[in-house]
Formats: sequence, C-alpha cells, structure tokens
Amino acid sequence: MNAPNALSRQTAQALNSTRFTVPGIKCAGCIAKIERELVKVDGVASARVNFSAKRVAIEHDPSVDEASLTRALGQLGFEAQAVEENPLGSDDKERTKLVRALGVAGFGMMNIMLLSVSIWSGAQGATRELFHWLSALIALPVIAYSGRPFFASALMALKHGRTNMDVPISIGVVLATALSLYETATGGEHAYFESAVMLLFFLLAGRALDAVMRDKTRAGIGALLGRMGKSAQILGEDGSTRTLAASDLLPGMVALVAAGEALAADGEIIEGTSAIDNSMLTGESRPEPVATGSHVLAGAVNISSPIRVRLTATADDTAIADISRLMDEAGQSRGSYVRIADRASRAYAPAVHSLAALAFVGWMIAGAGWHQSLVIAIAVLIITCPCAMGLAVPTAQVVASGALLKRGLLVKDGSALERLAECDTALMDKTGTLTVGEPVPQISGLSAEQQSIALALAQASAHPLSKGLAKKLRAEGVEPAPLTKITEAAGEGMRGLWEGQTVTLGRPTDGAQACQPAGLSSTLVIGDTAHLITFHDPLRSDAAQTLRMMRDLNMEAAIVSGDRTASVQALAIDLAIEGYGDASPKDKLDILDQLKAQGHKPLMVGDGLNDGPALAAAHASIAPGTASDASKQAADAVFLGEKLLPVALAIKTARATMHIVRQNFGFSIIYNVLAVPLALFGYVTPLIAAIAMSVSSLVVVANSLRLNGAAK
Repeated sequence: MNAPNALSRQTAQALNSTRFTVPGIKCAGCIAKIERELVKVDGVASARVNFSAKRVAIEHDPSVDEASLTRALGQLGFEAQAVEENPLGSDDKERTKLVRALGVAGFGMMNIMLLSVSIWSGAQGATRELFHWLSALIALPVIAYSGRPFFASALMALKHGRTNMDVPISIGVVLATALSLYETATGGEHAYFESAVMLLFFLLAGRALDAVMRDKTRAGIGALLGRMGKSAQILGEDGSTRTLAASDLLPGMVALVAAGEALAADGEIIEGTSAIDNSMLTGESRPEPVATGSHVLAGAVNISSPIRVRLTATADDTAIADISRLMDEAGQSRGSYVRIADRASRAYAPAVHSLAALAFVGWMIAGAGWHQSLVIAIAVLIITCPCAMGLAVPTAQVVASGALLKRGLLVKDGSALERLAECDTALMDKTGTLTVGEPVPQISGLSAEQQSIALALAQASAHPLSKGLAKKLRAEGVEPAPLTKITEAAGEGMRGLWEGQTVTLGRPTDGAQACQPAGLSSTLVIGDTAHLITFHDPLRSDAAQTLRMMRDLNMEAAIVSGDRTASVQALAIDLAIEGYGDASPKDKLDILDQLKAQGHKPLMVGDGLNDGPALAAAHASIAPGTASDASKQAADAVFLGEKLLPVALAIKTARATMHIVRQNFGFSIIYNVLAVPLALFGYVTPLIAAIAMSVSSLVVVANSLRLNGAAK
C-alpha cells in the first residue's frame, strides 16, 4: 500500500474509505498506474487495487467526496463506480459479456475457417473472391462485437495519454482486418479475416477462463455471506417471539434457533445442546457438538435440537462480515515477482510498437513491398502480446488463495504467499494458537453442592478460567447455587455469601500453586475449606501433525509465549520443539530480530493482542480466526476453525505457488525469445501468430490451475 502523502499521521486515524469497482483494470500496469497516481491527488492517503475483484479501495480525507475520486479515476482512463456494499460473489455481468463475445467469435471463426478450406484447396478467380467477400461479411460484425472489450479499453487508455496491452492487440486486429478488406476489394490472393477472428477468440477464451477462475475464488466468501441466516426469532422479556431481519438484530437479544436453521448473528448458547454444521467457515464436514456456554457464529447451521442464543455480534460485526472485509481489502501483492511484471508491462507497449515499426521499415528497405512488410508488422504486434507474462503471477496467486480458502485459511494479500514460501523458521504462540485457548477444568473432586457454588461464582466473571469452569459445569447439568452479594476484585477473584458463609473463587494459595507448577489452577474456598480446581488447555487436535508436516518442509518451529516458563517448557518437551516462556511483546521482537540477523526469515503465528507487534514484524504471519482484531489486521493470513493444519498447508502451497510462478515466467520468456525473431524474419503469418500468442496464455492458466491440488 502506498504511504500517505499529504496527510499527517494524526489525521490518518480519521480517514474515510471508499471502494470502487473498476472493470478496466486489465494488467499489472493498470494496477501500478492507479496506485501511483491516485496518491498524488490532494486528500488521498492511499489507493489499493484488488486485481481479482477489479476493485480499488481509497483511503482519503473526509473532505474528499466520492465524485472527486470518480473524476480522478476517470482522468487516469478508468471508468469507476462506487460500491456501497462489498459482495464478494461472482461478477456475472462481466463474465456474461465475455462469454457472449467468446461465443460470437467462436461461431465466426468456425464459419470463416470452413470458407477458407476452399481457398487453401486452390480456389481461384471468382470463386476465391466470393469466399473472401463471404468471410468479410461474417468477420466484420463478429470483430465489431467480440472486439469491444479490447477496443473500448484501448480507446480509453489512448484518450488519457497512456497505453496498455489492449492497444497493440487492437491495432493488430484493425490492421489485419483493414488489410484483408483491401486484399478482398482488389482481388488479392490472401486475406486474414480468420487470423483476426481467431486472435479475438483465443484472447477472449483466456480472459473468460481467468474471470471464471477468479469468480470461483471470490464465490467461496460470497457463499458464506449468502448462507447467513436472513432473519431470527427473537425472544422477548414477556416470553413472546418476533421475527427480525438480520440487519435489525442487536447484541444482547436472545434468539431461538430451530433445528435446521442457519444463525443470523454470532452469539453464545444460553440454553440447549445440539450439533452445528460449521463447514462453511472451517472446511470441517463433521458436525461440532455445542452446549450452554458455547460460542456460535453467523452462518453455522443448527442440526439436531433447538437452542437459545444470546447475540454478541450482529450485522457488520459478525465473524463472516469480518472475513468478507479482509477478503475485499486484500490488494494486489507487491512482491518481487509482481514488481517484475509491473516493469515488463510498462515497457511492453513501447517495445512492441517499436519492434513492429522496425519490422515494417526493415522489410521495406529490403525491398519486400508495403504489403508483405505490413503483414510481418501485424504478425509482430500479435505474437508479442504479453498476456502470458501478465497472467503469470496473479493467476497462480488467485488459484492458490482459492485452494487454501477451501482448507480453512484466508490469505489477505497475494504477496504473503511469496513471503510464506521464503520462511524457514516458525515462532508459535501457545495459548489460543497451539492450544484451543479454552481451559478445561477437572471437577471430579468437587461435590454436587460445591459444583453448584462454583458455578454461581464463575458465571458472574469474565475471566477465561471462570468462563471455562462455567461452561463445563453447565454442560454437566449443574444449577447455580443461590448466592448473594457477589462481587469481583481485580486480580483476586469472585466473592459471595452462601447460607451465611463467605465463599470465594480465585487465585490459588501459594502452597496450592506450587503443586501445579506447569498448569492453570483456581481455588474454591467455602468457609475455612479450600478446594483446588486444576485446568488444562488442550492442544489443537492436529498440532503434532502440523509440526511434523512443517519439519518435513525443513522448517524449524519453536514456542514463544507470555505464559509461565514451566508451562511452556512442559508443552515444548511433549512436542519435541524449543520453548520460550514469560516472553513480553518486546522479547518476541528481540527473538525475531536475532533470527533475521542470522539470515533466517521467520514466520509468526499468534492470536493475542501482545502478539500484534511480532505479527507485523515477522517476515510473514498467520493468526487464528479467534484472534484479537489487532492480530488479525497485522497478520498476512487467518486460519479458521479448530484445526492448525492450514498453517503448514499454507507454507506448502506458498512454495508450490512460487514454483509455478517461476515456471510461468520461464515459459513466457522462452516463448518470446523463440516467437519474436520468427515473426521479425517473416516466418510467422498473422494466423499462426494469433494461435501461438493465445496458446501461450492458455498454457500459463492451465499450469496455474495445478495449484488447486496443492493445499492437500
């Protein structure tokens, strides 16, 4: 993202954000121009392009209105329309336009090719002229209709004094068509209508395939939004129910969720047990059991029994809405490979035009005549189209991001894949990252009466241990005891009265704590009798598998946590990795700096607010979906659900992606090294040039599609 230019850091906190849909974004050069030029507009702090969604997100001063930003984009040669909402489903309008143009081009190409068979077979005189005129009658309307995506883009670019890859394509098509008309009108032997139409057909095929592929990736998030409950049955204080739309729900309301119904908001179950289908968020097809105290998310489907849910987050604050914003704000990556594509794109148009002009002039000097010289120049224009180079990076990134999304990991920025592929060391937080982050108490030593008292105290506290204890006791069917005068002292715990006795739930005594040096514990005191309650924070079920997979990828891992050193060391020994406990945010940064100084490129995986600085400072970073907002914003990727395996899959897929990107670049370079000289020396006709250029783009797309199987 570009840094603010005219705005100070003080005003950056009050910036407005406006998003535009910009269909004219075609290549890396378009991205570079928008992001480079928009920040020169007074009041604009930054501009970020989402190449997949054809969106531009602009951070700007509140004094800059939407109309001014639209004009600024228009002056750069891009028609833009502000979007109030951020739906991430497929762009049916653009895809439909491309598919229709592709169908028309295919129809025209097949018929012109059939007519050309007779000419290739040796038709002469009036017969040849008739077939040329019939080809012209088919080709002209086909080219006018199917060429609109390229002609409109080229005209817009030229109108505003810039070029893009559609300019030489349009010039090549127009010149080939004009030369063919001249040949037909003068009784010439050759016409190139099939070359022009075939060029459009293959170009449209590549763009339509690319659009479908991008839509499939974005449709994963669109499906999340689409499957959210549209309304909810809200329980009133008098016991009555009413139906409210999802947009009208408020935190604190109690919703009745029937079996088979999708949740319309995030919340906590306050009554009932059931199983929910969370596959849309986590990729896990197995239903997840839930009970009183369980947290449930919008979009999850209640499967077995009715439940009552107290809403905690609604509308734009739900987890799904947060994910959709992250996806929508993910801009085109600024990694080294994209910078290469940027430079190649900016140099492309001048280089191609110069080569075509050189070919024309050179062959004219050699005595070939204007007709042959023009044919060769047209072939050069067509064969050097850099579509393969332009697709090399974004196509691979889009396919890889889509594959990871299906496995429960959201990549916020394509450049994160490049950085993830370079990482050789992983630092992982303990609580909430390697572990589930929900302490589970051991309550078998408590009597039914003691459990009832403990629940009454625990349910009145927001402390993680108290919440874990309350959840466990409710799941066991325990009812809270009738306590009075319940109070909470910060750092000490809960206190109340039960049948005239003082009861407390809080920090364990020194002697009791010494008995549990590597664990979590709390003490329930009833009168003069203390009862130690121990907790354990269970590992994520696939934590060991994830670490084994990372070792197989030659990636070292270590625990770096703010938890007590004894607890961290005990877990590290179990997992056969190094562990560092009692680590402050500064300690984590120091460890990262040491690793970087040794030449390592560290990956940070963490969830807490104290992990935010380390997530931002690491070479690449990943946070769980349950992380704090600050951590999710600082991270490059977010994994969803209870599984840790997406972290290892992200590394594996990122490395595969960079391998595919290098292959794509290599193929593009080899193609141009071989094709351009052949065209310059007259060995390639416009028809062969059209086929060769289009096949090069399709090869790059097909090679990138192999990444669909990488996240396994």
